[in-house]
Amino acid sequence: MTSVHEVPSASSASGASAAEGGGPDERSVRIRRRLERLIGIAATEGNALDALRNGDEIFPAMLDAIRCAEHTVDMMTFVYWKGDIARDFAHALAERARAGVRVRLLLDGFGSRLIDTDLLAEMDRAGVQVAWFRKPAHLSPFKQNHRCHRKVLVVDEQVAFTGGVGIAQEWCGDARNPHEWRDTHVQVRGPAVDGIAAAFAQNWAECHDELFDERDRFIEHRPQGNAVVQVVRGSASFGWQDMQTLIRVMIESAEERFRLATAYFSPDAYFIDLLCAAARRGVEVEILLPGPHTDKRVCQLAGQHHYDSLLACGVKIHHYQPTMMHAKVMTVDHTAALVGSTNFNRRSLDHDEEVMLAVLDTEFTATLDRHFEADTALSEPIRRGRWSRRSPFQRAREVAVQPIRRFL
Repeated sequence: MTSVHEVPSASSASGASAAEGGGPDERSVRIRRRLERLIGIAATEGNALDALRNGDEIFPAMLDAIRCAEHTVDMMTFVYWKGDIARDFAHALAERARAGVRVRLLLDGFGSRLIDTDLLAEMDRAGVQVAWFRKPAHLSPFKQNHRCHRKVLVVDEQVAFTGGVGIAQEWCGDARNPHEWRDTHVQVRGPAVDGIAAAFAQNWAECHDELFDERDRFIEHRPQGNAVVQVVRGSASFGWQDMQTLIRVMIESAEERFRLATAYFSPDAYFIDLLCAAARRGVEVEILLPGPHTDKRVCQLAGQHHYDSLLACGVKIHHYQPTMMHAKVMTVDHTAALVGSTNFNRRSLDHDEEVMLAVLDTEFTATLDRHFEADTALSEPIRRGRWSRRSPFQRAREVAVQPIRRFL
């Protein structure tokens, strides 16, 4: 079994030239046109991306960016809890606000309800503008279930971060034990920063009267690398959602291999059918999910109800063993990747505010594939024969949670 510390460097900048394999090929062009036409959002060229793996890489990069801010810091998160890392971020944001930088922090009213009030007071005294997205006590019952699950940091309009990480001790470390969660975040430079900034602005506008001020420079971005990036923002509404279209395009575009890593797997039957159809047409479909350290057993049970169908079609399922697996990543044919805040469940696809990066870059995709392979080496494969012999009690639990899966 491969050690976590034997993984290739997670910080892999996507700046390779076309001659080195980073340029678009016919397949990536085809996927790009499908995404742009079916979602209606233009992709941008000239982006540089760094894949950051686990808290030991993610938090220092984010904190360094905040501490170097000269004009603006915009940050939003679903989870902001307690502990040393929560204090580190609060201190960094407060210090920049005292230095005259415009600092805005948007917290989800449910996900960040456990934040230390002393940290809120410190940031308020320093001049940090803190807003809350839909505090449950102030909402009608129809809005209670719609949360802001986006994780965004934009500094000086030049560098942005997004992915799966929350601000809590659970994400610290390098996934070495059950107390250090496994996750993936991305640092972005280039034109795609604007799309990530728009994800923040979209939710900030609902929570605060002032959308921008004189410190917003609305700069024009110069090329930083060769990655093509489409920023897709998902919002709760009735009908078919952009996030659903995004994932559908990726699954249906796969010709050789489709890999999915997700913290919460409880989709509806339609997406199970898409995965099975891909496997039946010869695509190697692999799914990486939390194992014994899942933090939401009910959601895990809802997804396990579909294992029989997936395994029967040849889909490979892996349960990550060392700790909670919280990443949200998909890769397609060594060519394209999705990474961001969206899980493969009804809550992300139907109810929550989410943001995902659709990336067309072979080097970046290869980095995420290496991470996936390192993670599956630390995982337990689900064998069809053994799974078919699971207990009647396990089967009953899987069925029992189905009526509530759309809320998981």
